[in-house]
Amino acid sequence: MTTAASSASSASSASSAKAAALRRIQLGNALAAFGNGFTVPFLFVYVARVRELGDGTAGAVLAAFAAAALLVLPFTGRVIDRNGPMVMVVVGAVSAALGALGFGLSTGAAAVLVASAVMGAGIAVLQPALATMIVWCSTPGSRSRAFATQFFLNNLGLGVGGLLGGMLVDEHDPASFTLLFVIEATMFLVLLAVLVTVRMSRPAAMAAEGGAEAGGARGSGWGVLLRDRSMVLLCVLGFVIFFGCYGQFESGLSAYAVEVTRISTSTLGIALAANTAMIVLAQFVVLRLVERRRRSRVVALVGLIWTVAWLAAGASGFVHGAQAVATALLIGTYVLFGIGETMLSPTVAPLVADLAPARLVGQYNSAFALVKQLALAVGPAVGGVLAAAGAWSAYIVVLVLCCLGVAGLALVLGRRLTDREDRPGSVIVARGESTRPAVEEQPVGAAC
Repeated sequence: MTTAASSASSASSASSAKAAALRRIQLGNALAAFGNGFTVPFLFVYVARVRELGDGTAGAVLAAFAAAALLVLPFTGRVIDRNGPMVMVVVGAVSAALGALGFGLSTGAAAVLVASAVMGAGIAVLQPALATMIVWCSTPGSRSRAFATQFFLNNLGLGVGGLLGGMLVDEHDPASFTLLFVIEATMFLVLLAVLVTVRMSRPAAMAAEGGAEAGGARGSGWGVLLRDRSMVLLCVLGFVIFFGCYGQFESGLSAYAVEVTRISTSTLGIALAANTAMIVLAQFVVLRLVERRRRSRVVALVGLIWTVAWLAAGASGFVHGAQAVATALLIGTYVLFGIGETMLSPTVAPLVADLAPARLVGQYNSAFALVKQLALAVGPAVGGVLAAAGAWSAYIVVLVLCCLGVAGLALVLGRRLTDREDRPGSVIVARGESTRPAVEEQPVGAAC
């Protein structure tokens, strides 16, 4: 009896420690998103208009931001898996803070390009590091809620930060922009200060996998990942998701709204606010609806919802003489995207974690972050080319096909997943039971 009571007490203490650590991680993440919200909506205007460096330099700054992320992410996962996520949290937070300060103080093209690259690299490595920390401090059963909470707090922080930033900024006063960048840099350092107080230990499954690897498990890092067909298919699916939605928000879709639907920039701001509001208001309602459903079917449904969204956007450009209807259709597009995003947040990121061998969680998270960055780089480029050519009908058709592709790829992926991976909320797996082929190794269990 005493031993059983002691074991129960230890389990309860460990659970409480994990919950406390996870709360700190989420708090730090929200503060960083809040700081990021101060500056992200104004980067182009700041470089092109406030510093008077021109649209070309502003475009190059955004490209440098993306290129730096693509350069560092292939190596980030190995560092996380070898040394733990905190190393990359320190590197990422300090780099992001220095880049933000550089933006605020730079007046020349070369300086803002360097600042953009430093900040882009820092933010990029923070993503898989934070994701790995969430995995370490959650269980398969609680992981969906943990990632949904992260997504909710990110959007809340970005929305509030953007709102306050818009109230503080003055296009004719460069010092007001410097203040915003100082606030952003401070928030990254606050993120670091919060996260260094988190005490974590590696998941126990890692030690077991180390023995399995010594006993003959094949390969490591990218080799294991590329042989994992489920993960490769998920990466392809992720690319299409980010290309067809996030990669269009600030490029093709915004241009279509202004040039074809002919809404004002202020109305476009309302549409973007509607997207954020939908995420903030609906995230936990949607979470309750989807967390026990098959993940593959949830993602397939997102593809269908986004197909309707793109059809609504297309229709908004052909409703002549009824501007109110066109505006409602366009705002509805952003609302539908928000609904889809609330369905993806408790689905895709936890699936990446559950597919990953325990010792390669950082590698898998970094690979998926790399896919996301590629899509966010290619998406605006494709949208920009079609927009410049005035090929708006082709643009809508391409995005509709992408979203139908999301639905199809998700269903194909679902046929490859075990119940433990596709519907973890409804499956109890015995300790030590393997539901995937041995070469792909046992998914992570977490401990803090």
